[in-house]
Amino acid sequence: MSVEIRDGKKILVTPISAEDLKDIKIGDIVYLSGSLTTCRDVAHRRVVEEGREIPVDVRNNAILHAGPIIRPLENDKFEMVSVGPTTSMRMEKFEYDFVKITGVRVIVGKGGMKENTSNACKDFGCIHCVIPAGNAVVAAVCVEEIVKAEWRDLGMPETLWNCRVKEFGPLIVSIDAQGRNYFEEKKIEYNKRKDEQVAEISKQVGFIK
Repeated sequence: MSVEIRDGKKILVTPISAEDLKDIKIGDIVYLSGSLTTCRDVAHRRVVEEGREIPVDVRNNAILHAGPIIRPLENDKFEMVSVGPTTSMRMEKFEYDFVKITGVRVIVGKGGMKENTSNACKDFGCIHCVIPAGNAVVAAVCVEEIVKAEWRDLGMPETLWNCRVKEFGPLIVSIDAQGRNYFEEKKIEYNKRKDEQVAEISKQVGFIK
């Protein structure tokens, strides 16, 4: 098993299998230890549209939709300064094929995703998680080492920064391996509540012309 419970935290440890994720549901809070690689728009496009092989092995590992701030050190080493997530929806059109091609198991980003990602999670046994906003510096502290940097020609935000992380999170599961989508389900619930309240308020202010 690649799921550990430590100090009340549910920690996913890479490499992660589909079996490891079967009991994790939307709304669960998890943490990640092991291999995490930043991967944004252009990297997705290279893999999906250009058919290029991703130079970091993300199979059964995790990616993060983020453009971090990196401090170069000596001997081609780097230090993570800040790593805030970017909006995941920009990767939505690529995500099904990206998951199918790369075998990535955990996707971390900001905000909800739609059917492409939900279907990928269901078909290939992966999950999408969101990290709460404002945690960019805290998240950087969870990065123990930047192991390697690939596709550096893309510039700092788009480089594939392959990191070793420890208890990276908290991460809220937004799409589980059954394809359930927390954001979409909550949207229906919230809209129902909103409509009920609007109807109630309208009755009370109906005299206003």
